[in-house]
Amino acid sequence: MINGKKLIALCTSRVYDPQIHGYIVRLNELLKRDGFALLIFAINSDIYWEEDRPASERYVFDLIPYSFIDAVIIMDEKIKSQKIARKIIGRAQEYEVPVVIADGRYDGASCINYDYEAGFEKVVRHIIEDHRIKDVHMMAGHPNNKFSDSRIAVFKKVLSENGIRFDRNMISYGHFWADPCRVATRALVSRGRLPKAIICANDIMAITVTEILNEEGYRVPEDVIVSGFDGYDEIYFTSPKITTASCDILKLAEVTAQTVVKAIDTGELYDELITPKFIANESCGCPEHSEHPEMLRDWFKESFARNNDDNRVLQLISASMQTSNSPGEMVLPLRSYKTDNLLVVVDRKCFDEEANYFTDTGNTDSPKELIMIYDADYPEQYNTDTLDIKCDNEFSEDVLSPSVRNRLLELTESGYPLIFNSLDYMNRPFGFVCYYFRDYFISNYTNTMGATNAISIGVGGYVGIQYQRMILYKMDEMYRHDPLTGLFNRIGFQNEFKKLRKHPRHYKKTVTVIMSDLDGLKFINDNFGHAEGDRAIIAVAEALFKAVPDNSLSTRFGGDEMFSVIFGECDAGRIMEDIDRYLDEYNRENDLPYEVATSSGFMTGVLDDGFDIAQAIKSADEQMYRAKNHKYGERGRSDQ
Repeated sequence: MINGKKLIALCTSRVYDPQIHGYIVRLNELLKRDGFALLIFAINSDIYWEEDRPASERYVFDLIPYSFIDAVIIMDEKIKSQKIARKIIGRAQEYEVPVVIADGRYDGASCINYDYEAGFEKVVRHIIEDHRIKDVHMMAGHPNNKFSDSRIAVFKKVLSENGIRFDRNMISYGHFWADPCRVATRALVSRGRLPKAIICANDIMAITVTEILNEEGYRVPEDVIVSGFDGYDEIYFTSPKITTASCDILKLAEVTAQTVVKAIDTGELYDELITPKFIANESCGCPEHSEHPEMLRDWFKESFARNNDDNRVLQLISASMQTSNSPGEMVLPLRSYKTDNLLVVVDRKCFDEEANYFTDTGNTDSPKELIMIYDADYPEQYNTDTLDIKCDNEFSEDVLSPSVRNRLLELTESGYPLIFNSLDYMNRPFGFVCYYFRDYFISNYTNTMGATNAISIGVGGYVGIQYQRMILYKMDEMYRHDPLTGLFNRIGFQNEFKKLRKHPRHYKKTVTVIMSDLDGLKFINDNFGHAEGDRAIIAVAEALFKAVPDNSLSTRFGGDEMFSVIFGECDAGRIMEDIDRYLDEYNRENDLPYEVATSSGFMTGVLDDGFDIAQAIKSADEQMYRAKNHKYGERGRSDQ
């Protein structure tokens, strides 16, 4: 609880699946009656039980704010990862937060399960006892799988009680999935004599068996009765509709809500069983039956909502984000009908211009400094001029981090659940997106996967491109600038001068070239070392750079010679005096065993088509040497 708000965290996957969507709607409405708000932490793909592949979207489960929530619900069969479930349970126990497992079993948590054996037994008995079928076959799941083996045991039990002798040839293995089931069904057909009924261990295999039998010219149920199990929505869209036992997802939601409230009130653990509901249907010769018409309607809507135009819009958003020039500009494309009702929160370190967040492994394990960069309700607050990527000193790496906490608590007042997806790019999580729909439209839920993916690619691509731009800029700076002084080198000067000489601000206007040369470089190098000589060159370069106007092109011509091209009117004499004044101050402050001084010369002309920059530099150079010779009398240049 936080600020009087009671919060429940639901961990699940694919909120756009009609069954999970139906579960969420029923669960939220029931919890709302008891004053709870629902926070949904969702992935968009199954992790699978023992799979160790990287899956950075699981980061969303690390964002659960255990300090503030009253209970956690885990839809175990939907996430399909015991490692994740155990991690969540362990973290919840640290904070003494009760955990309820929906369709799974773990120590230290209240568990709600379907009585699969009882439900499957109803199907088998219906086929054998109600339809009086003796010649039966079973399409089982995986060999040596606990769910498959338990259903085989039920099949054998009912056979025995009805005086039917079991034979190993009465079992085929369809591995609970379509492709292997097709192979097993064709092998069964090839025997030359089909059984009167095929009892399948799940609905997917029942649908597949029916399709293969139809392809082979057999009629269901006239020639062969087929049954399934699980109650998938797809069975109501097949012809014939499949006889099954439905693991009612809405009933699971009701029992979950009841168990959560009891677990919070008493602190005790509960073990609940739900018996699947038997549904006779056309595939065994019984009358047509449809279950939960509102979920079937959502199944159709969810399928219809996936259209190419939405994908095109999201791709355009993503592309625009990637090619933006600043964080503020990057969020502007999010102002779209496909990104209504969401806010985006990312690690502030994404915008560190000196590193590529997604390839730099140096701060992989450091806590994320979460900041909000977009809220669809207030888009005007997030634009090129005002986007603030600074982070407060106080932060926590969860969805109720101080930087976003008040806004999220405000959003819970709508009475609808908040849905969280993790943002990740190149398999590295960097924040989350929160969807705050103010309705239960499944088309909105369907949009979450595409929008999350578009934002992830948009931000990730932006960061990568910005880093590339920074590298190219630095390479360009290295190519165009003298590494010792930071002034332009000859190539850099030539390229920049070509761009500026035709500019209307400068064309046919006065231009001045000032040449400046360090006095006595050979003496400094010979007596104090080349490092001191470099130090003296840097001092002269700094004096020249500070003395000339900001729009000047200052260049290291070679060795100890430097020049500046000044566009527009200027007082060249005063600039040369400023150079000497800077060096006098430099000598006083540094108390060196040698004096840093320079000789300078200048040339002034008009920047028109006849202006020859090489000749101008030569003229300024000649004046500079006249000044140097005047300073040192008749000493040769080789001694300077």
